Amino acid sequence: MIAASGLEAALGALPAVQRRFLETSGFAAGESEIALLPGEDGALARVAFGLGKAARPFLAGRLAQRLPAGTYRLEGDVGDEALAALGFALGGYRFTRYLPDRDKPRPRLAVSPSVDLSAIRDQAESIALARDLINVPANDLGTAELAAAARRLASEEGASFSLVEGEELEDNFPLIHAVGMGSDRAPCLVDIAYGDESAPKVTLVGKGIVFDTGGLDIKPPSSMLLMKKDMGGAASVLGLARMVMRAGLKVRLRVLLPIAENAISGRAFRPGDVLPSRKGLSVEIGNTDAEGRLVLADALALAEEEKPELIVSMATLTGAARVALGPDLPAFFATDDELAAGMEAAGRAVHDPFWRLPLWPDYDELLSSDIADVSHISSGPYAGAITAALFLKRFVAESAYAHFDVFGWAPKSRPIGPKGGEAQAIRALFAYLEKRYGKG
Repeated sequence: MIAASGLEAALGALPAVQRRFLETSGFAAGESEIALLPGEDGALARVAFGLGKAARPFLAGRLAQRLPAGTYRLEGDVGDEALAALGFALGGYRFTRYLPDRDKPRPRLAVSPSVDLSAIRDQAESIALARDLINVPANDLGTAELAAAARRLASEEGASFSLVEGEELEDNFPLIHAVGMGSDRAPCLVDIAYGDESAPKVTLVGKGIVFDTGGLDIKPPSSMLLMKKDMGGAASVLGLARMVMRAGLKVRLRVLLPIAENAISGRAFRPGDVLPSRKGLSVEIGNTDAEGRLVLADALALAEEEKPELIVSMATLTGAARVALGPDLPAFFATDDELAAGMEAAGRAVHDPFWRLPLWPDYDELLSSDIADVSHISSGPYAGAITAALFLKRFVAESAYAHFDVFGWAPKSRPIGPKGGEAQAIRALFAYLEKRYGKG
């Protein structure tokens, strides 16, 4: 690995033939510039990889994407080897379920003994779990399949698992039931618990809409193309939960996944309907394409009943957050500044960014309804991400609460991974929880 500023010294340390090859080919150590260098026998002996003028974290992921199969080790301007190794692991992810070359050999990285390879592997595999779930199309990942994936994770990690469905769901979680009743694939609520019951309670809630047509307020075709990713909040929460359980953090972890398909049929809920909620608030429906906050509301009400120390929700919730911050920078909201500052610091430390938006109380009146306790969408065109978060906050009264409005998708390849499903913010959240609660 060669920084542009160190190119001359790096060239001077190479054998003469390899140095002349790089000089002749014009290698300048530009960002992600790569050159394969042969040995005397003609076989690959070394790889020159440029870091550019200011090396970005995880740039080593490009090596995992471009190198031929084999085992490599990093040398030169490596910087933080653990960070580079994590970048290599994340950058090498492939979604191969539908590809014939799924078992094709890939490059591997050998690291020094000082690198915690187990921790890197746990993070990479947890993120791969979330990416895989998001990438699977909705014909193969319905409500039952997403619940089954959660059940498998609970079984693998020794956690308890329960599933609320059918009449029990209709009676106790009416908003989740209403969103899912238009589909032939039945809605449900996953409830996972892990850890010492006396430990601080932390509850993760993830939106699990396996496909979103928009309901009767149907989406245009271009907006429906990526709606397999509308369960990205649930997938991300499962990835984060796996990290927490693998690391043995000293928390009583609870995972709630409200799962449904927002489909169109004679049973689908309608604009103008007034629906009951688990919390007892009546909710006027302004637009059936804003279904995610409805399923989250019932799950958050359940989470709050236990009065955990912290509740975190994750959801592919609003286009407004994407307009404001783009696809790579999730929006987040928090009920107190200390919680927000801790999460932001963790995000900076592990290079997993997000940006805080305010729970601006003056906008709460935009959710007023003439015939119900609350409207579930704003009465105006502004501050869509904020009003969605304010709606969710009504269902969390006492616990510290943070909500992450994520995109769940990478629209193009990056060093940290290919185009496709992405588990945003979960490395930062894990780092925050690890620092706050420690390992068992």
